[in-house]
Amino acid sequence: MSASLLVELFTEELPPKALKRLGESFCSAIVEGLRARGLAASDARIDGFASPRRLAVRVAGVPVRAADRQVELKGPSLKVGLDAAGQPTQALIKWAEKQGARIDQLTRASDGKQECFYFQSTVTGESLDEAISPVITQALAKLPIPKLMQYQLADGHTTVSFVRPAHALIVLHGERVVPASVLGLQSGRSTHGHRFQSEGSIDIADAGQYESLLETRGRVIASFEARRARIDAMLRERAQALQASLGDETQVVPLLEEVTALVEWPAVYVGEFEHEFLQVPQECLILTMRTNQKYFPLFDAQGKLLPKFLIVSNMAVADPHFIIDGNQRVVRPRLADARFFFEQDLKTPLAERVPKLASVVYHAKLGTQGERVERVRAIARASAKLLGADAALADRAALLAKTDLLTGMVGEFPELQGVMGTYYARHDGEPDAVARALTEQYQPRFAGDALPASETGTVLALADKLETLAGLFGIGQLPTGDKDPFALRRHALGVVRMLIEKRLDLRAQFVDARGQCLLGGLGQQRPIDCVADEAIGLTQDVGDALVGGGQRLGFRQLAERAHRFELRRHLGQMRGLLVDHGGHFLHRET
Repeated sequence: MSASLLVELFTEELPPKALKRLGESFCSAIVEGLRARGLAASDARIDGFASPRRLAVRVAGVPVRAADRQVELKGPSLKVGLDAAGQPTQALIKWAEKQGARIDQLTRASDGKQECFYFQSTVTGESLDEAISPVITQALAKLPIPKLMQYQLADGHTTVSFVRPAHALIVLHGERVVPASVLGLQSGRSTHGHRFQSEGSIDIADAGQYESLLETRGRVIASFEARRARIDAMLRERAQALQASLGDETQVVPLLEEVTALVEWPAVYVGEFEHEFLQVPQECLILTMRTNQKYFPLFDAQGKLLPKFLIVSNMAVADPHFIIDGNQRVVRPRLADARFFFEQDLKTPLAERVPKLASVVYHAKLGTQGERVERVRAIARASAKLLGADAALADRAALLAKTDLLTGMVGEFPELQGVMGTYYARHDGEPDAVARALTEQYQPRFAGDALPASETGTVLALADKLETLAGLFGIGQLPTGDKDPFALRRHALGVVRMLIEKRLDLRAQFVDARGQCLLGGLGQQRPIDCVADEAIGLTQDVGDALVGGGQRLGFRQLAERAHRFELRRHLGQMRGLLVDHGGHFLHRET
């Protein structure tokens, strides 16, 4: 008889940033283990569940026992199994006894090289009761656990290691409890719902009732996807009612994933803060609300921050006054800190911070930030001349590029480096081109990110990335197959995208020579090699259409070909298969 199998591990609060991966891994590992033992069909319906205090999976159509299997066991060859008189040798007799077979039950067949003895055997299918404990144990061992905890069981001396202390185990096959023992727990049918709003312990009568009982009696939405969808709908409904938006989707999605892992019975409420805080750059307020408080800031139609935010609470109550008031009281000191840092930073112009960069170590083998700034300035000036940009503006931007690292705001929120530099530069009266470049120097920050829009920003971004590549490659800090701690591939990809998409006539020979001359004898591997690797990957979709016929093309020529063939898609998406001669466009023109 087959029925749905439910496995649930009830724990203390799991790490929110790891919950989704833990749930997916637990589900796939349980299913994999069952299928390996013939206890789950390849097309069986699978339901995975993950909430802050539980990992669970339900598999449909699991039999009580796996079907018996016919196996063919290969024995000795005829040369070994028979003597000169054609009688069974001791080797064959012992092998047959080991298989529980008589000599007359053996068959003969060729294995492609010689004739051998074979025995057709029936392997009895493993029962679910025998298999389930090893399956769960192996699934737990495969979990991508960021850090293990050690805790003692109720007996006071047995120590168990797991991501968080586990308190209950459910293993139900239909209505029947399957005996199992994992992490010092014995299987049963009882679980727990919401920490504060549940009706208490919940007995699951049948595996098929699991999520409905948790929702109605336990105030828990067990499915991660269903919980995320409900939160998303509530957030957008609230925002629309306030004629506001949630802002940049690339920032909303990861926060949505995180709050989904923090709540079991979500409710969304509206909080407010004083208008006076809007005098602080909105990036600071947005970051502190999203990162520290897990709030969703609200924006008007022009993208300006509103003095309102959305709270995703784990408590759905008739009167949320105390929840809203408590969150508003918590966020005010955070916003006040941001205002304090901003006001204090404005008292010292960026130009006055430049000398202090000489005391900030960039890398033990590459000197201080002050020394690095001078290298970037040299590259920026030379690049500006080659590209027809304003060398004076590029030099000024490079001089101030890293000064915001010394500010209180960036010290508190490192993610704002560059952004705060722009605000402070404008306050200091620096040219707008210089101020904009301080933000744009870090672009593109990730795959698909926008390139610097301004001329000075492009020059500074190129100079900064080229200096990083030359310096770190020069001291042998090369990226490996699975490690790239200095994001050198991202820097290389950024250089290539700017050269190609902006049709910049900056020659590879200059890129290489400039990095080498600035770093003297440090060079162990030419930095252009890294750029070449990324450039080859970028040619995937343009292939022979761009570099056909074995021609050697410069960066600018490559871009011209791309536009000529109307392949105007983002070259940042052109990765994967390598064309045979994709790297030839990196020739060194003279």
